[in-house]
Amino acid sequence: MKKYDNSSISALKGADRVRKRPAVIFGSDGVEGCEHSMFEILSNSIDEAREGFGSTITVTRYADMSIEVEDFGRGIPVDYNEKEKRYNWELVFCELYAGGKYNNNDGGDYEYSLGLNGLGACATQYSSEYMDVEILRDGFKFNLHFEHGKNVGGLGKTEFRHRHTGTKIHWKPDLKVFTSIDIPVENYHSVLKRQAVVNSGVKFIFKNEVSKGQFEETEYFYGNGIVDYVKELSDGKEMTAVHYIEAERKGRDRADLKEYKVKMSFAFCFNNENHQIEYYHNSSFLEHGGAPDKAVRNAFVYAIDQYLKQNGKYTKNESKIQFADVADSLLLVSNSLSTMTSYENQTKKAITNKFIQDAMTEFLREQLGVYFIENKMDAEKLCGQVLVNKRSRESAERTRINVKKKLGGNIDITNRVKKFVDCRSRDTERRELYIVEGDSALGACKLGRDGEFQAIMPIRGKILNCLKAEYDKIFKSDVIVDLMKVLGCGVEISTKHNKELNSFDINNLRWNKIIICTDADVDGYQIRTLVLTMIYRLTPSLIEKGYVYIAESPLYEISYKDKSYFAFDENEKAAITQKLDGKKYIIQRSKGLGENQPDMMWETTMNPETRRLIKVTPDEAEKTQQMFDLLLGDNLSGRKDFIATEGYKFIDLTDVS
Repeated sequence: MKKYDNSSISALKGADRVRKRPAVIFGSDGVEGCEHSMFEILSNSIDEAREGFGSTITVTRYADMSIEVEDFGRGIPVDYNEKEKRYNWELVFCELYAGGKYNNNDGGDYEYSLGLNGLGACATQYSSEYMDVEILRDGFKFNLHFEHGKNVGGLGKTEFRHRHTGTKIHWKPDLKVFTSIDIPVENYHSVLKRQAVVNSGVKFIFKNEVSKGQFEETEYFYGNGIVDYVKELSDGKEMTAVHYIEAERKGRDRADLKEYKVKMSFAFCFNNENHQIEYYHNSSFLEHGGAPDKAVRNAFVYAIDQYLKQNGKYTKNESKIQFADVADSLLLVSNSLSTMTSYENQTKKAITNKFIQDAMTEFLREQLGVYFIENKMDAEKLCGQVLVNKRSRESAERTRINVKKKLGGNIDITNRVKKFVDCRSRDTERRELYIVEGDSALGACKLGRDGEFQAIMPIRGKILNCLKAEYDKIFKSDVIVDLMKVLGCGVEISTKHNKELNSFDINNLRWNKIIICTDADVDGYQIRTLVLTMIYRLTPSLIEKGYVYIAESPLYEISYKDKSYFAFDENEKAAITQKLDGKKYIIQRSKGLGENQPDMMWETTMNPETRRLIKVTPDEAEKTQQMFDLLLGDNLSGRKDFIATEGYKFIDLTDVS
């Protein structure tokens, strides 16, 4: 038995406080934590730029995965500190909870600062394989070198005449600390772009070493900050012009706590094609929102609901809008700064300040009310669209419940699908489903099949064109619901208002092959196309994963004495008749699957050894979609042009009898 007594308690010291527990500081010991350590250094440069010192920040990603951040700020003070009786470089790079941002609410050097805790520079140094620091300030160049959390060589200080000041830090995250240090290139781009958005007028340069000494360079710059960004996101498709509002407020989170300032700005528009909401506080992207998110949700729902009520837009007894109805058409970016900030944790993905939430809520409610009065046409459009979104959501929910009821459960004696003929095997690797045209084809296929592994599902007439139909209309079709029920895998839907209808699970598919089997005539081709369209719209993954096939049916039966030959096209007919030249034979055009004898059905269409199946593949999915749109969509003039130019190719298939 292990001893547990007073000597069992120990404390981590120095660099071990970070190196042995990096996730406590960085939120993760993986690449996410490594990325956060990079941001800690970047944030110090951003704070300098925001205070007006330096307008360019350069971040370099080297091929060996080391990182360099250079700014043109005042330069970190690293010389001797009389007050603390220590060198500042020790405090900044070797001491947790040390820095120059603790007095920002009392007129310190940084009024609105991204970093407040005094952890970032030290924690990043502690977690590095090495770190080199170069600082220009006060007429000197200062140099520091660290290895594995320890300083090597002390502070280098030389007189240096220079035109500018600034800080350059080059370090390599330590693989002994992080499980991975390979921060994806796209993550650098994402971080720097976001920082350019919320720090208007600051240029961010990203240099990525693609080969020895060769760099790809990208610049990010937003002169008008979040306004330019919202315009970029909107892509010229906005329903309303981009609206910008800002304010500054003072308050406190609790009566007994100190008063602090918050500066807030919002840029938003309404857009039916693009919707996105992003929150930033002291330059940190608030992935989880917190206070700003709660404020936006409250204010927009309140203001739009009031407008709808006051203008009689709701029907009698209609329920109130929800924020989801607003968010469906809202493009909004919030950028706030405060002299005191309560983050949920060091990763800064949400803030919890009650005063900030209340101040934002009050400000937004007030400003939206003014906006609706001053922009009546925009108010009418956006509030009307929110109401449409609400009704679409409610309709989709009703449809979802209906679809769940209709498609749910197993096909058994209590949940039968009309005229569906199942097979005996329960092995999904063998089971085949033939989707056939009408009752007559059902009879022929049923008699001609192998009942062990081949099932038959007849469709009654031409099914609904699913390409443009609304989902509630689609799922009112008994034929389509029955087909989906037989497939067993649910429906695959990702559209904005109907994504909750999605119930697709490929693991629930009951079949190894789904075979569309129709007559080789115009009606048969149309039915085949409609079935393919249904699958393409409701279960596209079945096509992508190669489960869908088309069974070729013979066009001609050529009989000679007691032997029959089957031709699937004109060339095959010509080849057979050439072989029988001089002999008395009979050619019959196929009249439909329903008139085939069982042995003919087996030989030509259902026997795995002799049948011809065409696998439907996603290779040209885009072209397929375009053709579906042309033939079955709203482009009437395009369809007429296609028939005029291409129709002659199909004249032989036309029934003119």
